[in-house]
Amino acid sequence: MTEILCRLFIKDRENVRSPEVRRAYGTLGSVVGIILNLILAAGKCVVGLLFGAISLTADGINNLSDAGSQIISFISFKMAAKPADRDHPFGHARIEYVASMIVSFFILLVGWNVLSESVAKIFDPEIKTTFSWLMIIVLGVSVFVKLWLCLFNRRLADRIGSSVMKATAADSLSDAIATAAVLIAMLVFRFTGFDADGYMGVIVAVIIFIAGIKILNETKNAILGESADPEIVESVKKIVSEFPDALGIHDMVVHSYGPGRTIVTLHIEVDGDRSVFDSHDMIDSIERRLNTELGIQSNIHMDPIVTNDKEVSEMRDVVRALVKEIDERLDIHDFRFVRGVTHTNLIFDVNAPFELKMSDLELKREIAKRVSEYNEVFFTVTTVDRS
Repeated sequence: MTEILCRLFIKDRENVRSPEVRRAYGTLGSVVGIILNLILAAGKCVVGLLFGAISLTADGINNLSDAGSQIISFISFKMAAKPADRDHPFGHARIEYVASMIVSFFILLVGWNVLSESVAKIFDPEIKTTFSWLMIIVLGVSVFVKLWLCLFNRRLADRIGSSVMKATAADSLSDAIATAAVLIAMLVFRFTGFDADGYMGVIVAVIIFIAGIKILNETKNAILGESADPEIVESVKKIVSEFPDALGIHDMVVHSYGPGRTIVTLHIEVDGDRSVFDSHDMIDSIERRLNTELGIQSNIHMDPIVTNDKEVSEMRDVVRALVKEIDERLDIHDFRFVRGVTHTNLIFDVNAPFELKMSDLELKREIAKRVSEYNEVFFTVTTVDRS
């Protein structure tokens, strides 16, 4: 069904890097969600009010809020497709993160309302539920529709890398679980006479809360800035490694300005004796391939290193070994060997993982101590890169 809808309503559907195609996917997902959620909300609210099933009515209100969330998603995709301008030189794709956060607030608000009404029913025995097989039919259909919406939005999200659609898929799954819980409560009431409606409403509220908090946390991380996607990092490294004259890669930073808008900065080591024009041409070729093959805009800094000085090469290996004695995860780059009259400066950067317990200052002092013990005329000038 997903493929059929994509073929019918999305032109050039394979070109997922295009803002227009992304907007078409977002519009499709939003419109389908709005229509189905409005139908489910109407059916549940009417049936729930007729038979006094507070959990069913609450579930219907939840679907109504889902329709509102889908409208927010629809608007966000429209805004995200806007081209870059003077005030927003990196485009508007990050508006999807803001939309995801708004969706999470809607979900939490619905969860609170469901919890309040469910607790009220538990402590007020006058509120009675009337069983009807019509409720069972409505709930069964709702579970099926919500599971389908979860898969539908998840497939679209995977195709275009959308945080909003991932949030919507997660919300649909929690809705399916919540509705299934209400269905079980109705069946228990039918066959045992025990009215678990209020208790099941509390369970529904908890499920809604968990979904909302999860989406809020994921969106918060995206806005604050997360570690680079390992898949992107390895893809960049793979392309760089295919150029024999690229001797090393370091200081890679991946900047995400929303789905489909990734900028990478990195340093590549080149032979200092090689023509600067040849090295620059290689850098241009790497940037071009990163753009055409990965859809990544890149800014590459060229680091010339000494490759034909035996003493420098040997000292680089010695310092790397001394640094790795501190922690195997440490490594060095941008190594320079500056001889002086009374002492020799060893200038280099150290890559250190965030998990290393030593502070930058402690690490610098430990490296200086070990290098000085190796040769007292050696002084270190180090920069620590956390990565």
